[in-house]
Amino acid sequence: MDAIVMLREDHAAVKKLFTRFDKGETSVVPTICDELDRHAAIEETYFYPEVKDVIPGRDLVLESIEEHHVVHMLIGELRAMDPGAETYRAKATVLIENVKHHIEEEESELFPAVREAFGRKDLQELGQRMSGSPEAAR
Repeated sequence: MDAIVMLREDHAAVKKLFTRFDKGETSVVPTICDELDRHAAIEETYFYPEVKDVIPGRDLVLESIEEHHVVHMLIGELRAMDPGAETYRAKATVLIENVKHHIEEEESELFPAVREAFGRKDLQELGQRMSGSPEAAR
């Protein structure tokens, strides 16, 4: 599978989890955290290193890495909190808003730049490495 298609599918899956949260299903937060950790690990281990020195907008990748850093911090804080804590829902909302922004930037700026810089075969090979990763198996 093409690396970008794979990442977009992950984005779609996590957006469905966000919708459940938005409808009041706070119990989905641990699943959101797990899915975001898995997805971020794949991007950080395979996708970003492969594309950052090839695409003209290298800063897009560096910004994405920094956005992941914020997401990891929020996930760590959420996992350490009691789900009944007063700020739990608010912190989860901030996490989701940050990730929605990150997804929008990736899909509208980074992915088109990567698709333009890489051939179809290269993206399929990268996708194959990503899908065979331990993170993808989770």
